[in-house]
Amino acid sequence: MTTQSLSFGPQRSVEGWVIIVTGCHEETQEEDIRDTFIDFGQIKNIHFNLDRQTGLCKGYALVEYNNRSDAQDAINTMHGKKMLGKTIHVDWAFVGSASDGIEDRFTKRFRSR
Repeated sequence: MTTQSLSFGPQRSVEGWVIIVTGCHEETQEEDIRDTFIDFGQIKNIHFNLDRQTGLCKGYALVEYNNRSDAQDAINTMHGKKMLGKTIHVDWAFVGSASDGIEDRFTKRFRSR
């Protein structure tokens, strides 16, 4: 286990810094996410799922930045803001914790429902 995986706070994914955007309106498109979050830096990847039956947004997106500072700026600026009329929540997708190493906030949040 590396020292980085034992630290608290945001953890880098294999290729970049990933934030999770929740509370997205069902009519949100990937372009809406890109247009909103490109202002904070170069986006490396967007993971955006649609419901198979309806073809609408499932309510979340993962946005990956090359630089931690870009991701942090996006979190600081966009958390609690409105996008397409709905308040979105923006945070780190992966954080380190003392008890169990890296915690996947997305999995933990939806596992408890």
